[in-house]
Amino acid sequence: MEHLEKAKDKVMMGAERRSLMITVKEKEITAYHEAGHALIAKLLPGTDPLHKVTIIPRGRALGLTMQLPTDEKYTVSRTFLKNTICILMGGRVAEEIIFNEITTGAANDIERATAMARKMVCEWGMSDTLGPLSYGKKEEQIFLGREINQHRDFSEATAVRIDDEVKELVTSSNDKVKQLLSEHIDLLRALAHELLEKETLTSEDIKAIMAAHSVVDPNAAEAVSEPAAGDGHEA
Repeated sequence: MEHLEKAKDKVMMGAERRSLMITVKEKEITAYHEAGHALIAKLLPGTDPLHKVTIIPRGRALGLTMQLPTDEKYTVSRTFLKNTICILMGGRVAEEIIFNEITTGAANDIERATAMARKMVCEWGMSDTLGPLSYGKKEEQIFLGREINQHRDFSEATAVRIDDEVKELVTSSNDKVKQLLSEHIDLLRALAHELLEKETLTSEDIKAIMAAHSVVDPNAAEAVSEPAAGDGHEA
């Protein structure tokens, strides 16, 4: 099982790059960044279960937080998507709270959060302000087999409203994360310190740290009601 776990991590997260030279400061920032992602994933209800957090460089990333869904999802709710944006912003906010500074490490997180918010507004009709409408007709080149560009079928005024709504979704999530991490700053520090010491934490490790700080996992009750999965189960 240990070999299978390592193989799975290599496929899903990339090969370990232990030879990469990282300064002590960068490693500390990475630990708080990943601890921020992990803590938000544990504090928000209805999120995919947290599987593993690591600050061992893999692929192009200096650290990774992995969540594994318990089942296949063919549709997702607006609440789930908003929580996902919160998780993506967790790393950046943790850096800002602890170091009073932000780094370029959250570039991919911000890109993914913004893209998700724009799809919520323009494709999935999840904006209360703009309503259940689709904005931006996609033009596809069949011979290429992929989407090539997007045609604007809305006015400049609507474009401004779309931008404002996308910004509101991301910034409100950012503010929510800042409040949650500020309320649990001791737990954030404890997770980061454990990461610096062990480099990798499993879901059970994080549960133990939360229990030691008397923080209740809102997803624990949901997990109890679901059928138990065997070791190494992955949907």
